[in-house]
Amino acid sequence: MVTGIILLNVERTKTNHVAQSLASLEGVSEVFSVGGKVDLVVICRVTCNEDLADLIHIDIANDTRITHTETLIAFQAFSQFDLISLFKTADLEKRALGGKPKEQ
Repeated sequence: MVTGIILLNVERTKTNHVAQSLASLEGVSEVFSVGGKVDLVVICRVTCNEDLADLIHIDIANDTRITHTETLIAFQAFSQFDLISLFKTADLEKRALGGKPKEQ
């Protein structure tokens, strides 16, 4: 699993609209509105670097309300949460509802 952290600046007054549209993208797990040098922090979790590149260069970069991006790639996660178990649980729930889990 590849985790990307994307720092975004957006057009003034568009922060909430951009955050909502980003949150609906496949691969985006969280979007934070923050104070400081950037407007939004987007956490992405995808299966490979190519998926992260597509998410950034196709889905995010084409949003004209976004004025600047900076992408960070996580090498290692230090957390109290077991993310792999969470994603396996999500796949099981998706199957139970008739959906198909993402191919790996």
